[in-house]
Amino acid sequence: MAAQKTTGDPLAAARERMVQTQLVARGIRDPKVLYAMGKVLRHLFVEEALRNQAYGDFPLPIGEQQTISQPYMVAFMTEALELLGTEKVLEIGTGCGYQAAILAELAPQVFSIERIHSLAARARRTLESLRYFNVNIKVGDGTLGWPEEAPFDGIMVTAAAPAIPKPLLDQLAPRGRLVIPVGDRYSQTLMVARQTPEGLKYDYRGGCRFVKLIGSYGWEE
Repeated sequence: MAAQKTTGDPLAAARERMVQTQLVARGIRDPKVLYAMGKVLRHLFVEEALRNQAYGDFPLPIGEQQTISQPYMVAFMTEALELLGTEKVLEIGTGCGYQAAILAELAPQVFSIERIHSLAARARRTLESLRYFNVNIKVGDGTLGWPEEAPFDGIMVTAAAPAIPKPLLDQLAPRGRLVIPVGDRYSQTLMVARQTPEGLKYDYRGGCRFVKLIGSYGWEE
């Protein structure tokens, strides 16, 4: 896990305000998640022209009609994975790499799939520059998962699917958790699927809105 240097960071105060007013105030409690959100330099994952908005309470465009999620949603989904620090995690939808960096602070192994080559390349450069060497990125259809590396203790999907892709459920480890927005093109519900000795169990965590999950088990492009 990376050891970021924040000395002289002009946006450190904005990042701390984000943690306190957007996360703690809305009920994010996991100290590991709060630590990661306060440590990862979110502004380095967006275009330079948008850096002064990086800690605002909203998503931002990252190109290719994709976005970096609202900080609260990043924290909320991360907390839902209930990571203890020993897990192997799969992320579907690398985007700019910010969520992968948060996961890399909490898990020793992170695997992330992005379908858009340019985003994957940029995310890889950013993560390497910040010394997140425990993140592995590949370009492909995220709805198929990463069977060569399965099973995963946690799977996070950062785009909305019409239903939970079966390959992802199949790649969950015993007691593993999958967090995914499910619904139509305009509104979704955040779902948590848990692998238990009695079979899969589902929790519903409220409404959300994400870009579409494109792939064999998602939406058509």
